[in-house]
Amino acid sequence: MDVLAGVGGFGESLWSYLIPFLFVLTVVVFFHELGHFSVARWFGVKVDTFSIGFGREIFGWNDKHGTRWKLSWVPLGGYVKFAGDENAASVPDRERLENLPEDQKAGLFHFKPLPQRAAVVAAGPVANFILAIVIFAGVFTFVGRTVGAPLVEAVVEGSPAAAAGFVPGDRIVAIDGERVESFEEIRRYVTTSAGSAMTFLVERGAREVSLTAAPEIQEITDRFGNVHRIPQLGIQQGGGSEIIRSDPLSAVWLGVKETAFIVERTFDYLGGIITGRESADQLRGVIGIAQTSGQVATFGFVALLTMTALLSVSIGLLNLFPVPLLDGGHLLYYAVEAVRGRPLGEQAQEFGFRIGLALVMTLMIFATWNDLARLEVFSFLGGLFS
Repeated sequence: MDVLAGVGGFGESLWSYLIPFLFVLTVVVFFHELGHFSVARWFGVKVDTFSIGFGREIFGWNDKHGTRWKLSWVPLGGYVKFAGDENAASVPDRERLENLPEDQKAGLFHFKPLPQRAAVVAAGPVANFILAIVIFAGVFTFVGRTVGAPLVEAVVEGSPAAAAGFVPGDRIVAIDGERVESFEEIRRYVTTSAGSAMTFLVERGAREVSLTAAPEIQEITDRFGNVHRIPQLGIQQGGGSEIIRSDPLSAVWLGVKETAFIVERTFDYLGGIITGRESADQLRGVIGIAQTSGQVATFGFVALLTMTALLSVSIGLLNLFPVPLLDGGHLLYYAVEAVRGRPLGEQAQEFGFRIGLALVMTLMIFATWNDLARLEVFSFLGGLFS
């Protein structure tokens, strides 16, 4: 434990990271797989296994339909295995399927019409988005959200805001053509801007003024010692803040908007990586998510729920990428099948799955490298041998 404690402080309270991480990941994975499972059952597909985790089973039970529900030892995901699948990735056992009599094919996923198969696959990511919306709506209804007037009380000297011409008393009403109603919205737009120039519509007295500013990216250290590169505009809020609780219907709409915003900004970030505006070192793997879960949990259960919603959106979006092995890869195969009128050949699908596995493993290794670098593991190991 002393050795672990020397690595970015991570080992000092391993359980305080592990328990929140398992909670967040288990909830997200459970609802993702529940999406697949529910739609499959709706279409009469026989489900052999519903597993949270991989590897050897810890415990489980069979329901009245013959599905084995189980919790497994490696809690880094989950799967739903349909009758006729060769493995947890829903690769069909073609040899077995070809020899089945017609009367046994009715409940098998791979013999269902193409629209039904596509719906079953898409249901996992959709369930993640629904989970996020429900969590956000619950928070907005029962806890509320902080809303501060979009007023500028002070402008930091030498900041991008000062250079753009902001003055105390300005009221920001729109950013890049999007209306804003609170200072929190301004902060969110600025911190996700990657330092790109932004156009601000400002009410100044009885007139409106258009100002252009490019937030300056600064390194900010949080209370846990993590260093973040965050764009800063250089304005301070005026007018005070209040906690506003929404009615359930309004909260659901706000949850939809929040989820859509996360999706939009995720694409902006990925586009920024490609164009060089963003750094890929912000990508986090399992270790980074575990660390963040533990840190967020110190702010309370509501904060951890909010992180669950954020991760749920990320997992849903990631699974929609058209990469074989992911749900999006299956949907890509179905799109090709719809165009061709028949499925891709077995060899082509197998080749695609191998490419998909390589891509996913590469991403995992890269993200884990980022996590270890952020925890200063390499510096620590270097110190042991210097």
